Amino acid sequence: MKKLFDSIITSLTVNQPVVLVSVIASSGSTPRGAGAMMAVFPGGGSAGTIGGGAVEYEAQKQAALMFNSKSPHITSYTLTKFDVADLGMICGGDVTLFYEYFDPADNRGLELFKYMRAALDKNRNAWLVRRFESGKSAETAVFDDEGLRFASLIKEDVVKPMLGNAPELSEGEVFYYTEPLTRAGRVYVFGGGHVAQELVPLLSRVGFSVVVYEDRENFAREELFPDAGDIVLNDFTKISDSVSVSETDYVVIMTRGHQYDFDILEQMLKTRASYVGCIGSARKIETFKRRLIDSGIPEAELKRLYSPIGIKIKAETPAEIAVSIAAEMILFRAENF
Repeated sequence: MKKLFDSIITSLTVNQPVVLVSVIASSGSTPRGAGAMMAVFPGGGSAGTIGGGAVEYEAQKQAALMFNSKSPHITSYTLTKFDVADLGMICGGDVTLFYEYFDPADNRGLELFKYMRAALDKNRNAWLVRRFESGKSAETAVFDDEGLRFASLIKEDVVKPMLGNAPELSEGEVFYYTEPLTRAGRVYVFGGGHVAQELVPLLSRVGFSVVVYEDRENFAREELFPDAGDIVLNDFTKISDSVSVSETDYVVIMTRGHQYDFDILEQMLKTRASYVGCIGSARKIETFKRRLIDSGIPEAELKRLYSPIGIKIKAETPAEIAVSIAAEMILFRAENF
């Protein structure tokens, strides 16, 4: 999404208009769910995707017409068996797209996307909020910890009950649509080895903000973790000197040695971290639990420990293990935030 917003900001900055096409509802085997976005530029260029295939091709054609009409609209598509074949699917589905024109002469659009782009790097909750009334202008705004921004038609008391973990669309004469833009909470990955190198870009791809913590300079390099929001190089026994872990944060422990894992685990269970996961065998974790209790960690705190970490999918390679961990964290986020 950062690349998408960067492309839109660049276009508006050089006085080039943008049509933003967004999936606001889908059912069946559509290529992308609600929340997918694509920007279309004059001349046929685009950024982002709503899934490719027949729907995206049609959307690009419809978006091109808006550079003349400039009129926002909502259009629904039903995938036929021929569209399904084109998309490589086994069954059809419906998808609803929202088209909105952004004029470079209206500075509000540029400031809106700059604000959303900046929000992606902040550790707080923010939602994209839209209002559409047939025959009238559309409005896109942001709701975050400081309230509703960039809104004149949208009312806070109307959209606030819709804010949650998943996109939501209301129906009626006036449509309201909300989707999470960013969520508060960071993932602290302790250890920069092979599994971490697979896990960090995967977590970033699904909307987690990741901080890598390592005590070895060679494994705390930006080129190993270009998707990380931050990389901390410090001693594993002095974590609180560098980071402060809150109740919205996640912890993933996967260092090069059992003792390091234990030292970090002991420190993290004294924080308010919502999710604490540690890589290792069932035998290793049972040993850790006994040692933790002996060291004064209340047994009730061990309920926050997810270990052996990850959903059981018989993962073996670092990439497969990363998938199992990411899946567990996605599930945890959906059920708890």
